[in-house]
Amino acid sequence: MNELVRKIETILFVAGKPVSVKKLAKVLVVTEAAISAALLELTNKYPAGAGVVLFNSGDEWQLVSNPEERELAEQFIKAEASGDLTRPQLEALTVVAYSGPITKPELEAIRGVNCSLILHNLLIRGLVEEREDSLELLPTYEVTMEYLRHLGVERVTELPDYATLHAHDYITKALAAEPSASVVT
Repeated sequence: MNELVRKIETILFVAGKPVSVKKLAKVLVVTEAAISAALLELTNKYPAGAGVVLFNSGDEWQLVSNPEERELAEQFIKAEASGDLTRPQLEALTVVAYSGPITKPELEAIRGVNCSLILHNLLIRGLVEEREDSLELLPTYEVTMEYLRHLGVERVTELPDYATLHAHDYITKALAAEPSASVVT
């Protein structure tokens, strides 16, 4: 697998949503023709019967679970979304509340672990929301009004020790050490 294919695969994995050929070309500073050729090569890695497939709709591409396993995926998501929040979900929610808006790579830099499933579960529960940022390649995450109402506050700045924790040295250092979330290399 060549380097461009690997980079495209990485972007599609972390994006979690369709990404256009044009956007991939812009981020990776290559031609759209080079992106299209690399995507064709990448399709060979994810054959139709795999658990993860490369989905294409027009000019946009996305890594998704195999539609044939839809019931299994729905059962898993339903089981994950019910019940109490897990400790990792609470930790991620706290980081989003005190550091948001925050990108997934920034959250992962602070927590030190992959947060894809955790963010997905928090989105399903309506505790965080995803927002497009025209300045960033990746979406940002913030806590929802529903979450704030549940805590009895109107703004995140009203959370206990918000000013101190929002500017905490550990968070600042973790984000400074994290390669720019707007450029995936």
